[in-house]
Amino acid sequence: MLFYSAEMAAVRLIVNADDFGFTRGVNEGIVRGHREGIITATTLMAHGPAFEHAVELARANPSLDVGVHLVLWPGGGSLPRRLPAFVARGLLSSPAAVEAEFSRQVEKVMGAGLRPSHLDTHKHVHVFPRVMRAVARVAARFRIRWVRRPLFRRQISAYGLLTPDHFLGYRLTGRMTRDSLLAALERLKPGLTELMCHPGLYDDELERAPTRLKRQRQIELEALTSPEVRQLLHRHGVELVSFEGS
Repeated sequence: MLFYSAEMAAVRLIVNADDFGFTRGVNEGIVRGHREGIITATTLMAHGPAFEHAVELARANPSLDVGVHLVLWPGGGSLPRRLPAFVARGLLSSPAAVEAEFSRQVEKVMGAGLRPSHLDTHKHVHVFPRVMRAVARVAARFRIRWVRRPLFRRQISAYGLLTPDHFLGYRLTGRMTRDSLLAALERLKPGLTELMCHPGLYDDELERAPTRLKRQRQIELEALTSPEVRQLLHRHGVELVSFEGS
């Protein structure tokens, strides 16, 4: 079976936080969102400046499902400032080079003692077929079953991987508030949905970091830990799950 298949009456939700390992404040925010809110999973940046701190937090919070946030450039250390150049570098690289870089990132996470259950990519670059092929080969090599859903399910159907039925979060990126999150969750469909989010604690380190999401990460964290959000999920019978437990 290539895709997760849930009973039509069941509504399940994975809340997956990107950028674990980016800064210490982002790490702390993700863990707080797990302990006090609805976050069930996260993806770790192997080359993130706060990687070791994220690993410590992951070990201390084993109920947080950890995957790998694959980044399409070698070396790491800082995020590219211009997406077109960033994408171009990746797409001009050979498929073998992309696969090798992704493999190194997974190996680093596993070498830290973590067993990743899922993969996704920074800026969702696995929508490109050649990148998706590399992701699929890496997933098979390391026996990782779950991959974030690309734009169309047929892009992943040939690889024997699992992906949620629905994906939520594109339009909420940089715009998530308590009210916008509540509105999105009201429209959840039967089956398994992954909600992508980017929470964090806003601090001086994040202000200096090369990312457009700064104060917004704190606003997302407040939304994800809002009692009203959890109450809505309870009222609608939505089950919070993880990739590992699905």
